[in-house]
Amino acid sequence: MIKEWTGLEVEQELEMTTEKIEKVQLVKYAGASGDFNLIHTDDETARRVKLPGVIAHGMISMGVLGDFVSGIVGDKGFVKQLQVRFAGMVYPGESLTCKAKVTKKDEEKHTVEFNISAETAPGKFATIGTATIQYNR
Repeated sequence: MIKEWTGLEVEQELEMTTEKIEKVQLVKYAGASGDFNLIHTDDETARRVKLPGVIAHGMISMGVLGDFVSGIVGDKGFVKQLQVRFAGMVYPGESLTCKAKVTKKDEEKHTVEFNISAETAPGKFATIGTATIQYNR
């Protein structure tokens, strides 16, 4: 989905849907990150704290959004800034729809700013934030 500098305009919207998040990803992420909170890997523990089952680490949806934004600029530049807040839970079996809306294009700095989000269903936000990509000159 690489977009050239000239291919992005203010108000333009981009979108990508991931494969389903699977429990094995949660276990792998727990090992890689050192976050072994059992609400991410053990259904019984998750239910004890009033969750319907395990939930994905918030950082997984942040990583998916970061990868999405990185895919927009590709090798034409880099992600200069990525800021998110976690707004909802992601459960195994759900896909994430990543969206980016261009909010600013700075000709002088050669940057593009976006509002970004990851949704598990239309209007059901898991992660929201902003990103800036820096294009090479």
